Amino acid sequence: MRKAALLLSFLVILSLGIVGCHKPSGTVLGKFPKASPASVLAIRAGDTPSLVSIGGVMVEKCPVAGCWLKVQDATGTIMVDTKTAGFAVVNVPLESKVTVVGKILSEGDEVVLEATGLRY
Repeated sequence: MRKAALLLSFLVILSLGIVGCHKPSGTVLGKFPKASPASVLAIRAGDTPSLVSIGGVMVEKCPVAGCWLKVQDATGTIMVDTKTAGFAVVNVPLESKVTVVGKILSEGDEVVLEATGLRY
């Protein structure tokens, strides 16, 4: 019984140490406010609030200035504009996992996410 209590105490202390030492991973560019998570499919269907967060892989980016990128999730690909957010993705490697927060804009038939922030 005493060994079980000691083992349980050890596991609790170890768990607290691991959780307490956890630091958020990734680099943040721009402002990263809390936003409703969404998929590309939901954004294209218009089933989301105007401020959303989308996670996926950066599959393409502006080769000159890094002022835009394309993010692909399991449901599709969306263009993300970073110009108004004041950051560029020049130094973010292609195929990086990213989370982007931004506002949904319609440009003709195209739906674009105007980024406020990006985490990779």
